[in-house]
Amino acid sequence: MFIKKLLGLSALVLFVACAPDADVQNPQMDIPDTHKIGGLAVGTQAYTFNRYSVMEAIEKTDRAGGRVIEFYPGQTLSPDEDEIFDQHVSDEVIDRVLAKLDEHDIIPVNFGVVSLPNDEEEQRQVFEFAQKLGVQAVTTEPSVEALDLIEQMVQEYDIMVAIHNHPRGWGPEGYQLWDPEYVASIVEDRDPRIGASADVGHWVRSDIRPVDGLRALEGRLVSVHFSDVGEFGPDGEDVIAGKGVGDVPATLEELKRQNFGGHISIEYETNWFENVTDVAQIIGFMRGWAETRDQ
Repeated sequence: MFIKKLLGLSALVLFVACAPDADVQNPQMDIPDTHKIGGLAVGTQAYTFNRYSVMEAIEKTDRAGGRVIEFYPGQTLSPDEDEIFDQHVSDEVIDRVLAKLDEHDIIPVNFGVVSLPNDEEEQRQVFEFAQKLGVQAVTTEPSVEALDLIEQMVQEYDIMVAIHNHPRGWGPEGYQLWDPEYVASIVEDRDPRIGASADVGHWVRSDIRPVDGLRALEGRLVSVHFSDVGEFGPDGEDVIAGKGVGDVPATLEELKRQNFGGHISIEYETNWFENVTDVAQIIGFMRGWAETRDQ
């Protein structure tokens, strides 16, 4: 099976980017061109379909035109089963999900946002699950204290770690991961497989232009959580790509300039029960951008 074949591939290839202003070592996922749009791997974050199960999220990603998927911990396995799909499931459950992915020709690329506390047993459980699932990265929002152990796991399992951001003002007092410059500072001297999962919609809610955030993290972009947002500030809501203030064409162009080699996970947090058409329109926007760019 295609997915099974991917499990044996190395999770990371490094190359020297062709950015006009510098030579940058960028993390690259091993994703075939058949699963890309305009050279970018585009799919969904399964949280987009969190009113449904893992099996349904795979089906809906296929219907919307996505070719990769990022799973998250906490989604039920199927419409008829209450079992939660996360790092605690059996190998039999993982095999069932891989078979479903293979049926729909969708590649699993990432798992998160998942907690990676400063505890070796808990971290190892996540990385072993990620290895069995065949994903190439784990998305998390770690404490700085946990980064030494995370780096050890990254080196042992050859699986990337992407640090995700929520908006400014989210979470515990003193939360700083909303700031791309802060994220860049805490990964600067780490293994190059430790980088960022840039949530560009949450940047807009933090009054940060997505292009500026991407530039701050150049060389450390593992993945992107994508949404366009209707207005800057904390009240901004997800909208169809091109209808918001995120300047999607400029955002995609910046990713191309950086030779971004990760994946774009569409995380569309509105119209929860009837959002396949909306996600399809977002993917269609990206397809149209790519076709226009290549003319």
